[in-house]
Amino acid sequence: MFQGETAITIDDKGRLAVPTAYREPVAQACGNRLVVTYNPFDNGSLYLYPLPVWERVRDQVNALSKLRATNRNLQLKLVGAATFVELDGSGRIGIPPSMRRNADIEKRAVLVGMGDKFELWSEQAHQAQVRQTLGDADLDADLLELQL
Repeated sequence: MFQGETAITIDDKGRLAVPTAYREPVAQACGNRLVVTYNPFDNGSLYLYPLPVWERVRDQVNALSKLRATNRNLQLKLVGAATFVELDGSGRIGIPPSMRRNADIEKRAVLVGMGDKFELWSEQAHQAQVRQTLGDADLDADLLELQL
């Protein structure tokens, strides 16, 4: 559904304009309702889920045992921090200040379509992530099956 990367600007009010090419798919997928939350795996990044995808993820995460610290951490970062946002008439969404601050997202950012969700990266974190390469030691059985 969503793919590609787009350099974007965050305005002084903490809003970003969803790229025009994504607006119709977002409207169809979720009636312009998205959920913003932390990326629990990578610093400098937030997740933006269409509402129906988010509900499935939320339910799976909340079903995890709360007895394990890793599960509680995942629940805190994904579910506890989740914020509902809706595209305004100009196709913009507001990103909460605390999330922008914790992910080091300032004026310049990168929106990446990841299939069923978006990732919003600080420009610096995105550049660092893209520059990383995979070595032989990183390749497990699943990756070795890919025909790239």
